[in-house]
Amino acid sequence: MAASLKSTSDGATLILTISNPEQHNALGPDIYAAGVEAINAAETNPDVRSVVITGEGSLFSSGGNLRRLQAVRQGQLDLQRQTLESLNSWVEGIRSFPKPVIAAVEGGAVGAAFSLALACDYMVAADNAYFFMAHSKVGLSPDGGGAWQLARALPRALVTDALMRGTRLNADLLARHGLIHQLVPPGQVLGSALALATELNTRASNVMAGIKELVDTAENQDFSAYLIQERELFMRNLVHNNAGEGISAFLEKRPARFQ
Repeated sequence: MAASLKSTSDGATLILTISNPEQHNALGPDIYAAGVEAINAAETNPDVRSVVITGEGSLFSSGGNLRRLQAVRQGQLDLQRQTLESLNSWVEGIRSFPKPVIAAVEGGAVGAAFSLALACDYMVAADNAYFFMAHSKVGLSPDGGGAWQLARALPRALVTDALMRGTRLNADLLARHGLIHQLVPPGQVLGSALALATELNTRASNVMAGIKELVDTAENQDFSAYLIQERELFMRNLVHNNAGEGISAFLEKRPARFQ
């Protein structure tokens, strides 16, 4: 069975399932390209208010396919550069996507799959899930921006050990450091992720986009510049129809019906 990224829906939530069971849901160029295409299409689709990324069966993904990497070393380096650019485009697309993205992790998220999960806004994981970047064990360095994400979330000593020795990080440790938002029993991850997505779907879509913008730009601005951005976004949202609906619903003690 060929590797693919399956696309299904649950209400207003798009579910993207990494499907490559014969190779432990290994990632590759076809999946990266499909991920980029799916995110781009969902961005302009008003029927999609959130995205959940998961893996088929009891494993999120084993990361990059080492047999494929061994093959491309023999004269196909330009092809691998394009593959990495496609991975990076998917990761960047998730980060800049104006709607909530949730990683639903059963089993393991390894290598580039760990990077993919870290790029999401939320991570729901089984309490026995594991995460690692074992690139150094096969003579490679990390990909997909995972090291960037980890260096901003975990103590330096923990990050260097995780990357240099490729040590396994368990779900409880990542949850303690705020990288996993919800731990659930194995087999309940997708259902819990969809429940979270359903809750997020009730929020105003323009506000969700603005929050992602504020969070992503906070690190790269001084406080004065940030306050200007925050002010202008607040004013833009204030005159949006969703603010009128949200304020009225609160005062009338009823659920809001956002666009």
